Amino acid sequence: MQNINIQKTQGGFTLIELVIVIVILGILAAVAVPRFIDLSDEAETAAAEGVAGSLSSAAAINYAAFKAGNGDYVNVTNCTEVADALQGGLPDGYTITAAAVAPDEAVECTLQSPADPDPTFQAIGTDAP
Repeated sequence: MQNINIQKTQGGFTLIELVIVIVILGILAAVAVPRFIDLSDEAETAAAEGVAGSLSSAAAINYAAFKAGNGDYVNVTNCTEVADALQGGLPDGYTITAAAVAPDEAVECTLQSPADPDPTFQAIGTDAP
């Protein structure tokens, strides 16, 4: 009988290869983490713009109800009155800068919010009921 010598080779990573991969991951994390940590300012800005968009939509729907003559609308003679047309009202921490709104006219109004800069929305005036 012949004696056959079989060698098994083990595959794997060396310690140096593992250290290099860990260092590369550490560098990537050091670059990426600061970008994700400071998203709160952008989130506040997006939330404020969302509230301003909701106010613009509420003002337009309110004006459409006024023009339809169904009597189910909020009288808007000032920017601050648009918040009454918003279902659920204005969120906490938000205020609207007062400005007169003439009937059948659109006025640019400012929403004061925790975000900077403050977003704007359009209010459309209605006649008194």
